[in-house]
Amino acid sequence: MCGIVGIFNIHEQTPELRQKALGMSRKIRHRGPDWSGIYSGPRAILCHERLSIVDPESGKQPLFSPDMKQVLAVNGEIYNHLDIRHDNAVSGNYDYQTGSDCEVILALYRQWKEAGAHPDALPKLIERLSGIFAFALYDVDNDSFLIARDPIGVIPLYIGYDPDGRVYVASELKALEGQCDHYEPFLPGHYYWSGDPGQKRYYKRPWMDNITRSKDELSYGQAVEEVRISLMDAVKRQLMSDVPYGVLLSGGLDSSVISAIAEKFAGKRIEDGGSTPAWWPRLHSFAVGLKGAPDLAKARLVAEHIGTVHHEINYTIQEGLDAIRDVIYFIETYDVTTVRASTPMYLLARVIRSMGIKMVLSGEGADEIFGGYLYFHKAPSPEEFHKETVRKLSKLYQYDCLRANKSLAAWGVEGRVPFLDKEFLDIAMSMPPAYKMCPGKTIEKKVVRDAFSDILPEEVAWRQKEQFSDGVGYSWIDTLKQITASAVSDEQMAHAAERFPINPPRNKEEYYYRSIFAEHFPSDSAALSVPSVPSVACSTAEALAWDASFKGMNEPSGRAVRDVHE
Repeated sequence: MCGIVGIFNIHEQTPELRQKALGMSRKIRHRGPDWSGIYSGPRAILCHERLSIVDPESGKQPLFSPDMKQVLAVNGEIYNHLDIRHDNAVSGNYDYQTGSDCEVILALYRQWKEAGAHPDALPKLIERLSGIFAFALYDVDNDSFLIARDPIGVIPLYIGYDPDGRVYVASELKALEGQCDHYEPFLPGHYYWSGDPGQKRYYKRPWMDNITRSKDELSYGQAVEEVRISLMDAVKRQLMSDVPYGVLLSGGLDSSVISAIAEKFAGKRIEDGGSTPAWWPRLHSFAVGLKGAPDLAKARLVAEHIGTVHHEINYTIQEGLDAIRDVIYFIETYDVTTVRASTPMYLLARVIRSMGIKMVLSGEGADEIFGGYLYFHKAPSPEEFHKETVRKLSKLYQYDCLRANKSLAAWGVEGRVPFLDKEFLDIAMSMPPAYKMCPGKTIEKKVVRDAFSDILPEEVAWRQKEQFSDGVGYSWIDTLKQITASAVSDEQMAHAAERFPINPPRNKEEYYYRSIFAEHFPSDSAALSVPSVPSVACSTAEALAWDASFKGMNEPSGRAVRDVHE
């Protein structure tokens, strides 16, 4: 995981502005502790903080085209970079300068430019990329720039503006706080080209609007097989690495599936087609929780079953409480669920990096795609079920993607999420939603369980969904509620809307987190960057209408769905 900062539309370059950019970049150096780079030209500045995962020796950034006319800073991984390199239409006239997976963006841009630089072709250019990314490209030739973010928003990115007409981008809002009049999240699946300013969507799929797949005749068995094959392909793609990697293994279904698949491929190097042994032949798995947490025993069971070198990290409630102020600074949100779940993940990431691991695979995204949260048991119809999965995916960049990325990046660890692989999404989101539904006591995510039950222990393959912030130990959430209830007075809550007119806190726990957030990030832009909506068991606000018992509730824990949670 890396960090990028960019300043464009500079009217007068000065040493002070260059120092300003370096100061902004320094604030996100935790994302990329391995190297720092800067391009400072008359009209643009690009800074890069590098975490070297692919091509550690020659892939430092910013990257330059062979004639030095284009400059590129990227945070992310392009999993299909070898396919693009081998495409003569793209690379025939391009002389690659490094082995970096990100340099193919420069080759694609040059192809687009040489073909006439028609703006309507930009979406097609960015669609060629399969991976997780946020990038800023500056063209010295014509003083133009291109910014883009991956389809789901796995990689964070923010865009800002100042009174002098300059445009800023940065991987985290802390780099922009105090530097811009206004900034906001750069939307997933969008790009910004200075030739036609404004964020525009490039990532469009039929499943985003409705259930359009004409393969309603697809049998349930065929759907199971598609899930199995396409997810295994996604994991294999995402094992691309020139440094040691591991897996996050919570003991739930999703992380267990990813870990089991990864273990199958971890013994060979993916980059050369699996023809040579891996540089690091043992796969390490990591779990975190309070002692006696429900997740830990299941994670241990899975690790023994699949054969990973397993590491169980215990933290105490006090250690978690002591970390919350730092956690909120790094994850840049006051959302209750995200803070609850980010704290143990933040503590775990520090241990992972201390062991020399720089990349981990995780199970984020499965619950959004397959309706894994317990409130999905209340979905009234396949159509409503599908619409909710689309809504959940569209908001992931504000919740689980943000948590996973920033909690890990705080210690210089990259997280990859095979369930959100672009090719896998097209398969999983196009199957008949009736195959995903879980009415009544029908177990959630059954199609995933049927696809991979043969490689998991039975008690994990058929274990009920347990949200991460619950699974690390119920006493963690219960204590947070108690501590924040005593720390925030009734009078403070009565005047919450006066102190916080943007997204006023609804309860004392949220008020507590919001107060810390405001100390770190006092601007209106920061407050507006965080969603604030009522939720039950991580539902969207729209899904609260599914069940009368949800009326008036605002509790993100899975235990809120009392007649389903065991």
